[in-house]
Amino acid sequence: MNNHDIEELLRFYTLSGVDETCGSAPFALSAVQATSSGSQQTTPAPLSFSTSEATKNANDLCQSVATINELKAIIENFDGCSLKNTAAHTVMGDGNPQAKIMFIGEAPGAEEDLIGRAFVGRSGQLLDKIMNAIGLSRQTVYICNILPWRPPGNRSPSDAEIAVCLPFLKRQIEIIQPEYILTLGAIATNSLLGTGETMSHLRGHWMEYKISNEKNAQVLATYHPAYLLRTPAQKSKAWLDFLRFSKAIRQNNQQAV
Repeated sequence: MNNHDIEELLRFYTLSGVDETCGSAPFALSAVQATSSGSQQTTPAPLSFSTSEATKNANDLCQSVATINELKAIIENFDGCSLKNTAAHTVMGDGNPQAKIMFIGEAPGAEEDLIGRAFVGRSGQLLDKIMNAIGLSRQTVYICNILPWRPPGNRSPSDAEIAVCLPFLKRQIEIIQPEYILTLGAIATNSLLGTGETMSHLRGHWMEYKISNEKNAQVLATYHPAYLLRTPAQKSKAWLDFLRFSKAIRQNNQQAV
């Protein structure tokens, strides 16, 4: 590679959101190499699906699966979202797929993408501590994200990316049939419920998500653990949300006895 090729490769990495390296060999050289004449540079090929086509394809694929493992196989072979091209792993949910409690975040982070497991980084460790403090754990809840792939550089997902991936999340909910859902952050909450509110308006209020004509899940929104790590002053508000969530679950269990 000459200096020009190196500059173009670095520019491609920057635009893609690359913020770390995991090897010495460069990738995506074909997207930045010069032509034999040294003139026009090639660019990465666009997605073969439009957003509407990819969303419909995802919806159609979801109708054929009945288990989380079947859904995982469908998602891993899905090519309608460009995030898959820059992610190291497809990150499915973690925890108990038979649980009646579901936590939903935004997207995998760097550590989640590297390991292939949801909420294993610093925010996941904080979430584990909070769950344990209210008597919950990964053995009693199911944790997943709106997106199964990490957006480059941990950027916020685009509306198109959310739209394409949302059928996979909704199918997870249909398979698990949770009684209670705790959404973590504004993007997760607004994506699931189809709203456009800020967290100050969303958190602390019970909402409903329609799983089917026969079943609704009770939804409570709170701050994402990653936000709490950046803004510790909001931890007290999030703690109140978790306590409210725990109280509702306990009351429901007592009524069921």
